[in-house]
Amino acid sequence: MGTSSGLDHIGVCSRDAAALWEAYERLGFTLTPVARQSRGEEPLGTANRCAMLRRGYIELLAIVDPALPDNGLGAMLDRFAGAHILALGMQDAEGNLARLRRAGLVIPGISPLSRPAEPGGPIARFERLPLPDAPEGRVQLVRHLTPEAIWQERWMGHPNGATELRAAILVSGRPAESAARLSRLSGLVLEPDPAGGFALPLPDGARVRILAPEAAAAILPGVEAPALPAVMGMVLGVADPAATRARLASEPLVEVPGGVMVPPERAGGCALVFAA
Repeated sequence: MGTSSGLDHIGVCSRDAAALWEAYERLGFTLTPVARQSRGEEPLGTANRCAMLRRGYIELLAIVDPALPDNGLGAMLDRFAGAHILALGMQDAEGNLARLRRAGLVIPGISPLSRPAEPGGPIARFERLPLPDAPEGRVQLVRHLTPEAIWQERWMGHPNGATELRAAILVSGRPAESAARLSRLSGLVLEPDPAGGFALPLPDGARVRILAPEAAAAILPGVEAPALPAVMGMVLGVADPAATRARLASEPLVEVPGGVMVPPERAGGCALVFAA
């Protein structure tokens, strides 16, 4: 199928790998082992750990060797530390590539990416179609060639009760332009967002919400974007809201419609909303 299949993952990025990974462990996420990345046969100076959910996941990506290529991560971090990656899933890379080229986008081809799932373990392999020159960050379609390598049962149980990635919240000074880019990338139709912006509903039930700063203020109170446009928050579904609140009791939680929010300064620069 030559359209997006869902919300694959959001990537939170930092130059301080230890601090980023420790923050998410403190928030009650079970993280995968450290995995160094490569582009084809070329080793990269980046590594990640991930919070694998029953649907979607959070990637925690950092530069760990500045002497090696960073695949553009350093330039993004020059803007701010936080969520720079918005990845929508796809099942048919060739079909999506053809659709995007018909739409006039100049895309050289399908980009490979790989990393070990854990030291000495299987290699996780991906196909990517990045949206060229997207001001929102690394916005892309991703196809998993080896999903079984990273969606392992031992990594999907989280003490905070998170089970699924429900939404990405993108804040933009020009929400109509950002929404149009996402619609073009995904091949899917936009709809009005209840907060007054735009929403991109995805086939897996998740969505991307594209909001102006004043509309986002009602969804993410007290959160200010260091630069626009940017993914400033994500919504995580939880199995037991009371248990989640108890696990996060030591955090400065903020009440928001439908759940509680961990502010971005406690979560690597991206607000986390835990919702029933």
